Amino acid sequence: MIRRKLIRAGIFLAGFGFIAGSTLFAFAWFTVSIPDPNAYVNSQSTIIQYSNGQEIGRIGSQNRQILPLAKIPLDLRNAVLAAEDRNFYSNKAFSITGITRALLNNLRSGNLNGEGGSTITQQYAKTAFLSPSRTIQRKIKELVISLKLENSLSKDQILENYLNTIYFGRGSYGVQTASQQYFNRNANQLNLSQMAVIASILRSPGYYDPSLSKENGVRLENRFKYVIDGMLEREWITAEDAAKAKFPTVIPRTKTGQLSGPKGHIVAAVQKEMGKLGFTEDQLLVGGLVIKTTIDQRAQQSAVDAVTKFYPKKAPDNLRIGLAAIRPGTGEIVAMFGGRDYLERQLNDATQSIALAGSTFKPFALIAALEAGIPLTSMWNGDSPQIFDDLGKPYEVSNYGNEGWGQIDLLQATKHSINTIYVPLGQKAGLDKVVDAARRAGIPESVAMVPAPSVSLGVASPHVIDVANAYATFAAQGVYAKPYLITSVTGPNKGLLYEGTMQTQEVFSKDVMADLTYALKSVVNGGTGSAALALGRPAAGKTGTSQSNASAWFSAYTPQLAASVALFRDSASESLNGIGGLTSVTGGTFPARIWTAFMKGALRGQPEMSFPAPANIGGLDPIVMTSGGVQVRKED
Repeated sequence: MIRRKLIRAGIFLAGFGFIAGSTLFAFAWFTVSIPDPNAYVNSQSTIIQYSNGQEIGRIGSQNRQILPLAKIPLDLRNAVLAAEDRNFYSNKAFSITGITRALLNNLRSGNLNGEGGSTITQQYAKTAFLSPSRTIQRKIKELVISLKLENSLSKDQILENYLNTIYFGRGSYGVQTASQQYFNRNANQLNLSQMAVIASILRSPGYYDPSLSKENGVRLENRFKYVIDGMLEREWITAEDAAKAKFPTVIPRTKTGQLSGPKGHIVAAVQKEMGKLGFTEDQLLVGGLVIKTTIDQRAQQSAVDAVTKFYPKKAPDNLRIGLAAIRPGTGEIVAMFGGRDYLERQLNDATQSIALAGSTFKPFALIAALEAGIPLTSMWNGDSPQIFDDLGKPYEVSNYGNEGWGQIDLLQATKHSINTIYVPLGQKAGLDKVVDAARRAGIPESVAMVPAPSVSLGVASPHVIDVANAYATFAAQGVYAKPYLITSVTGPNKGLLYEGTMQTQEVFSKDVMADLTYALKSVVNGGTGSAALALGRPAAGKTGTSQSNASAWFSAYTPQLAASVALFRDSASESLNGIGGLTSVTGGTFPARIWTAFMKGALRGQPEMSFPAPANIGGLDPIVMTSGGVQVRKED
């Protein structure tokens, strides 16, 4: 009797539960609508773009960048499917087994976590439209939205929205910002192994992000293998692809946000430049502007990759590396590396930090000499040390390693960066002329320069971008162009609010530039900058190592692009000696290697171009030069 009553009660409760559940589901079906799929993106945020229109970042929004499905690599899409929902294109909006597991979990623990069975459609509905609460009501809403999504959107549309909304940890939403956070590159630049890691992490970033714990790293490697095996099983990759897929290096965790990592320096520079152009902070935050910059996406990625690859091991915390690249004749800032993480240090090492210029300033003395008719064939005394007159005071000068060169022509003196020749060269040409040449080339008035004998040796402290622009003037055969970062600004209605324009001026003759470039080519072709030979195309430039090894530079150019790289520390009193295992860090070491790696990537696919032939100013006959009474004593 009691047993019969219990069975009846059970049937009654089950029936009541079914009716109540059906009623609740029906009510939800008619009252729950699909929100705007893009509602999570602040449509009024300002978008900053590369020169090709691809997005760099946003001001006034979450750390999220939207990519159309066509621009998300197929391997990345398949990696995510292998990780989360291998039957996505054939299954229904929700998983019955997953829901059953969730209900059992709810009965056991009093909450729903949806673990182990959510389809991608369910995950998208949950991520984009619902609160993080774990209630039965929210689960029903999730199912309703999932079903309605399946009825109103194609599978491709759902996948696209999912890939742009899912959280990957480190404050990043979507595959684009995740790619930047974990690998410092855009989604379309990932290799297969990196794609598999991105797909592996999204299930639970706190559980798989290797920067959080060693255990996470082990779990991520196992998950990585699961994803690769899944892609192979579905024949989305070949056995050869799977064999080549090795677990990649994940970059250290940086602080999150739109300004994290190297790109933060670009975003901050754009904000600063917009202020100079008269745009207010409110306009940037809620004005719905689109800012197109001069930054080339490939070149910028190459800059980040080059610094990452050649960053000295076990370097001191205050080692700084700045890189700036400018297109000759236009002034467009093509790439800029201002630091590894803007949120760690807001000073831009490409545009704001300063460092002793060293021998990167010798070309200004050479220009002054060529304009005075002093030829590259002129012969000079390269002994070391020597003492010169500095307004009645003795000024002792030594060559690097105190090496003496004897009588040597100006071309060879440039090739080997001989200090004891460049000091009297500047004096012979006129120290005020050396300063004037630097100003005309692009070293701004804000950089203090005194017409003293030491000016030719680079005792001034410019910004990296100043030197890069000066060398861009050389590459443009004497045409100076004012550097600029912003190409255009459009409003929310697509109206043009600002358009950047080139500001150019011819400041040197083509003949002087031809001879200068010929001399600077020798620096690369067997001189102090020979590391740049690995570029495999004509290049001209100059190394620079300041006194006491406080800074090291390599500034050089091809006909299409000029760039400068500098290593330095926070104070000129701190030496680079010993960094990276080198007794002395010269411009021909890390700076030249970084420059070469950067230029290889930045110029990939561009035609090889040659420089003009030398003009041979002053003729080809050797002329023995003296200091004209300036040299007061020679040390043996």
